[in-house]
Amino acid sequence: MTKYIGAHVSASGGVENAPLNAHNIGATAFALFTKNQRQWIAPPLSAKNIELFKERCFEYGYTADMILPHDSYLINLGNPNNDALAKSRESFNEEMLRCSQLGLKLLNFHPGSTLKLISIDECIALIAESINIALDKTEGVTAVIENTAGQGSNIGFAFEHLAAIIDKIEDKSRVGVCIDTCHAVAAGYDLISEDGYNKCWKDFDEIVGFKYLRGMHLNDAKKGIGSRVDRHDSLGLGVIGKELFSRLMKDVRMDNIPLILETPNEEIWADEIAWLKSEAGE
Repeated sequence: MTKYIGAHVSASGGVENAPLNAHNIGATAFALFTKNQRQWIAPPLSAKNIELFKERCFEYGYTADMILPHDSYLINLGNPNNDALAKSRESFNEEMLRCSQLGLKLLNFHPGSTLKLISIDECIALIAESINIALDKTEGVTAVIENTAGQGSNIGFAFEHLAAIIDKIEDKSRVGVCIDTCHAVAAGYDLISEDGYNKCWKDFDEIVGFKYLRGMHLNDAKKGIGSRVDRHDSLGLGVIGKELFSRLMKDVRMDNIPLILETPNEEIWADEIAWLKSEAGE
């Protein structure tokens, strides 16, 4: 059992550069965008992109278990507007396909937003339907729902939201959850104190279930518990502090899943990864 520790690295110049960028900071896991995250349309992956990506993953020892791709920020699988929803679904299906082409088996995404036009329950139903459509049209890739900070009209900030989405998924073997530490704290979960940490994960297991935890984002937070503000900070520099991340490194429930930094100062990612590894006893 081991910890897979890394960061969301650049894939600029081609997806095949992501494994190299991860290797260069001592990462044993990584996240990437398989296309430009702020554009709807992207050229398809070339045979050379795919071949080089797979070659470099093999060269640097990355398996699909260690890689947590992230979808486009534009996608809203709970969009109440039919045309916009169709566009999001098409884009999400394409992202799932790109992961499949690269030999990856996870795709991390933010669930969606009501845009203050529909209820949370209605939004959850649309998101689940969107996921079911994507799973039906693809093979081998698990849809990994990320918890949110609860800013604006985004849903997914409560464990109950995640559980309600999963409940409506037809193939539960291909759905999972990624917990972002900054988002959890911003949403009101006290991961900071030892008692809060234990209660948070007990609640998570009872409401969602640890069997669905497929990855984590390790981020300190600029704002406090229940702030509903999604502002990441470097480890130990925000309101969370380093103790949480030390606890996570010693918690066997977080073994063998990608643990990904999205902290704002990539200049110190190598140092943060080295510290996390030392806390994990590696």
